[in-house]
Amino acid sequence: MLSKSVPKSFAKQIVTLSKRGYGIPAPVAVWNSEPTYTKNFINNDWQDAVSGKTFPTVNPSTGKVIAHIAEGDKADVNIAVEAATEAFRLGSPWRRMDAADRGRLLNRLADLMERDTATIASLEALDNGKPYTMAATADVPLAVACLRYYAGYADKNHGKTIPAAGDFFTYTRHEAVGVVGQIIPWNFPVLMLAWKWAPALAMGNTIVMKTAEQTPLSALHVAALSKEAGFPDGVINIVNGYGITAGRAVASHPDIFKVAFTGSTDVGRHVMVEAAHSNLKTVTLELGGKSPNIIFADADLDAAVQQAATGIFFNQGQVCCAGSRTFVEGKIYDDFIAKAAELAEKRRVGDPFDVNTEQGPQIDEKQMNRILDYVDLGASEGAQLVSGGKRKGDKGFYVEPTIFANVLDDMKIAQEEIFGPVMSVIRFDNEKDLAEKANNTIYGLAAGIMTKDIDRALHIANNIRAGTVWVNCYNVFDSGAPFGGYKMSGIGRELGEYGLHAYTEVKSVHIKLPEGSKNS
Repeated sequence: MLSKSVPKSFAKQIVTLSKRGYGIPAPVAVWNSEPTYTKNFINNDWQDAVSGKTFPTVNPSTGKVIAHIAEGDKADVNIAVEAATEAFRLGSPWRRMDAADRGRLLNRLADLMERDTATIASLEALDNGKPYTMAATADVPLAVACLRYYAGYADKNHGKTIPAAGDFFTYTRHEAVGVVGQIIPWNFPVLMLAWKWAPALAMGNTIVMKTAEQTPLSALHVAALSKEAGFPDGVINIVNGYGITAGRAVASHPDIFKVAFTGSTDVGRHVMVEAAHSNLKTVTLELGGKSPNIIFADADLDAAVQQAATGIFFNQGQVCCAGSRTFVEGKIYDDFIAKAAELAEKRRVGDPFDVNTEQGPQIDEKQMNRILDYVDLGASEGAQLVSGGKRKGDKGFYVEPTIFANVLDDMKIAQEEIFGPVMSVIRFDNEKDLAEKANNTIYGLAAGIMTKDIDRALHIANNIRAGTVWVNCYNVFDSGAPFGGYKMSGIGRELGEYGLHAYTEVKSVHIKLPEGSKNS
């Protein structure tokens, strides 16, 4: 049975928030029964793993097992690829479908996800540990918006005519890649699913996806919705399992022609190797980050403290673009530290199903211990621990919001991705070489700037080597704005028109015309 540790006052709190205009649906009692979907989803059917194996998925709030999930491996990936290949064959319903109808299917899936917001958000809170209110008001709506954005692109994938020299009619076609592999992380399961499904399906590809072994439940529910929406057999397939087996099988499969991976930089390297050794499939990678967040003395201090907290503590700090390297101008450094520590200590850490919770547990015990090890390392390096730094409670995998002051940029806590609620605050006293200092990392995913001086903001933004820069804000995402990294933060872009490029092949067609007819 699942955890029943949900506050009795939750329904009343939901009603209160709804009256205030938040419109948060009450959660579904997923903690009271076994999940509906625990098998692999292949060819619009639920299938046990070929091996018969299962693995546990754990509630990080309690450390207790939620359910046992079918453990797919190479044999299951092979079956999924066969189904996806058949769905992509010439003359299949998917290949013959009008592009506009692909868009209608995506919109239908978006409608169903919106209908099931409470269920999906509840599964995310249960399986991932993120606050239910965040999943219901951010993760699911953003996923729905992504599907709808790309639904509009389905029939707008235009080629071009080219005025080639000579008597030729030359044009380009944008064609689907074919079977694509997609591997998603555990920190934003349903949102990363949407980021990958939407452009791939809009362009007419078929999909074999591996979920994160820590968080399969919400993706499996959305798979069921894809069948309800009417996607043909074999177009969408999900194999659950571990990266070393199922993930490797996806990255190395010779009949998968593109792989998209979101996760750690170390695993991204392995994905590239497997892709190269198999069939040189196209690879897009959205990897780690150690993002600078620069706060100037002219910024509104209270707003800057709140922005910095959002930048690092959002989603328990388990965000690839987290603003974990916080550069603060010396004139306000001490005041910033004091206010940031006060805000961190007031942050509500607890049960994800309590509407007052701002921060839930880390994903698992391993990640919790990794974060606590970095806290010990920061102290040993000479950084000043001013807030947090300990495990919270003895049940579940909670870590206190943590702030280090007097951090030097060459310390490991300032250079290595911790992937937890740990802010390293670095002092700067002038703008000389500030962009270079901000760039002093192997990563280049995102950055933040807080200042009232637009010229200064533009100068820094234009000189930071990062795929996204937020000015006077943080963690702002839109389906139309591309996202991805420089350097070891990845290859390629997701979202926006740019996100379509990796899911299409461009073909040039030259047609010989009768001599002299070109200008007639």
